[in-house]
Amino acid sequence: MSSAAVLGIGFAATALTARQLILAGEAWMLAPPKLKQFYKGGFDDQMSRREAALILGIRESAAKNKVMEAHRKVMMANHPDAGGSPFVSTKVNEAKEVLLGKKSKSF
Repeated sequence: MSSAAVLGIGFAATALTARQLILAGEAWMLAPPKLKQFYKGGFDDQMSRREAALILGIRESAAKNKVMEAHRKVMMANHPDAGGSPFVSTKVNEAKEVLLGKKSKSF
């Protein structure tokens, strides 16, 4: 008789554990993905390499292909044809030019 009770408690514990695992898995699948935070803040009059790197979400010393990849990703999210701001897309393009060394600084 006691072995049947132990067996029943074991099945109940297994069932409750499985239920909790299923619920945790469903909650994990429904959770929104953690998106990378992009640069939030005002823009300087003369863009620096630091500000350009913050806008694109990369390091100041990033390679050309990383700059181009980051520029494409940010532009896809902020392009004026997709409902983005023309001002922001201009700043994203300026950030790419600063990091690639194509924009001359005028002091």
